[in-house]
Amino acid sequence: MRKINKILLVISLGTLLACSNDQKPKVTFEPDKIGNIMYRNIEFKSQGAILRGRLYLPEDKSKKSPVVIMAHGFTTTINGMTADKYAEKFREVGFAVLLYDHRNLGISDGEPRQELNFWVQSRGYIDAIGLISNQPEIDADKIAVWGASLSSREAFLAGTTDDRVKAVIAMIPAFGEEIPKEDKDGSLYAFAKETLLLEDIMSLPHTATEQMPIVSTDQKGTPSALTDLTAYNWFIEYGGRFGTNWKNVVSFSNIEVPDDLNLGQFAAQLKAPILMVVATNDEMNGANPKVTQFVYDNITQPKEWVDIDGGHFGLLYYPSPLFDKSSKAQIDFLNKYLK
Repeated sequence: MRKINKILLVISLGTLLACSNDQKPKVTFEPDKIGNIMYRNIEFKSQGAILRGRLYLPEDKSKKSPVVIMAHGFTTTINGMTADKYAEKFREVGFAVLLYDHRNLGISDGEPRQELNFWVQSRGYIDAIGLISNQPEIDADKIAVWGASLSSREAFLAGTTDDRVKAVIAMIPAFGEEIPKEDKDGSLYAFAKETLLLEDIMSLPHTATEQMPIVSTDQKGTPSALTDLTAYNWFIEYGGRFGTNWKNVVSFSNIEVPDDLNLGQFAAQLKAPILMVVATNDEMNGANPKVTQFVYDNITQPKEWVDIDGGHFGLLYYPSPLFDKSSKAQIDFLNKYLK
């Protein structure tokens, strides 16, 4: 039996291979500037939609650069919601960065707007790898994937299925609330790989929810996807800033998956070193530290764990000492495994 993937709805609180030759993503570049940070506007195709973002390139152009592929967490966007600040830090120390908005969100195309699908978003990472591997400034043998909260799961899945990934950063990881059952015959992992290979994931049987607010101060009258006050405070402060393209509304589409599927079952399939930056006593449902610890313990690749106080959103405030601690740990990891 299959059932609708409940994991996605849990994460609403708190993802193989190269494209075939006839499905190579298209890319266009347009120079732009934020302050003194130079980047190129980019776009590429994924699941029938154009995804848009930025390619940050380090100042040293004397050699090809290792690259970090970044996509934002739950409903957030690339402009002003802190992922861009991490991208700037990585660029400062010599890494290229591809940072993009997920399908249906921000500056990327895709319909319905504001709808999240874990598998579609995960495929975005794979197509982003295909794009960046062909850029002349990039060392295609040194590719890392980065994710935060929900997108940490998506980056993790990419790292278990794509040999081109050489390092993974999972920041405030959200692997669900339940300890995974064993994938004894490997069929669940096979299902995940097969799903990510599809050119039209949404052609699979699936359901979709009605739209609802992401955060709300009135859970009785206007219930929201995220109920914690820490979530409300952060999203209203950062999402509400001018030019973020963030909207306080979300819906979910969920494909049917095998009953016991849980990404934590694939820990032993991870193909690259991983850094987990974990919020001490993470308050968000779907980001259970005990589950994160289980996943970490079952990873066979080189692995590092960094605890940071401040709850789920603490290291998403910039500037702050927590951001500094988090970004330093991530840079140290990238210097160790990607340079």
